[in-house]
Amino acid sequence: MYKKEFMEIAVNEAREGIISHDGGPFGAVIVKNGEVVASGHNRVLSSNDSTCHGEIDAIRKAESRLGTYDLLDCELYTTGEPCPMCLAAILWANIKKVYYGCRLNDNDEIGFRDAKFDKMMGGRSSLPEGFMEEKDREMCLRVFKEYEKMNMEKY
Repeated sequence: MYKKEFMEIAVNEAREGIISHDGGPFGAVIVKNGEVVASGHNRVLSSNDSTCHGEIDAIRKAESRLGTYDLLDCELYTTGEPCPMCLAAILWANIKKVYYGCRLNDNDEIGFRDAKFDKMMGGRSSLPEGFMEEKDREMCLRVFKEYEKMNMEKY
């Protein structure tokens, strides 16, 4: 069941990442049984790692903390609709539910190529119904606008 407090943590992670110039405004939180297991944010620029998106950062931390690669009983909260790479990682990790704030086209508007890659990879029509749910878009858009004003490097 969706809890706004977890999306607020994701937004704070995203804000921390952009203030530190780690990368884009993408924060994520992994929750199990109503408790935060891990959070992370985009670190593409600071780590010189094109795969270190917010969801990936959070998944890596959650798996390490739980001592497992299987996050079956977990939910993921993220400021932006997951790109195809992150979506694949979420599926590989067996995360049962994804709550996201901003849409793929919102990512495009601030200079990211998520929708382009999503189209190349075949879109999302084969995902299970209800697997991903948009929540608190306006709250997440605020951190996107903060990022846009910073005129950071696009990748």
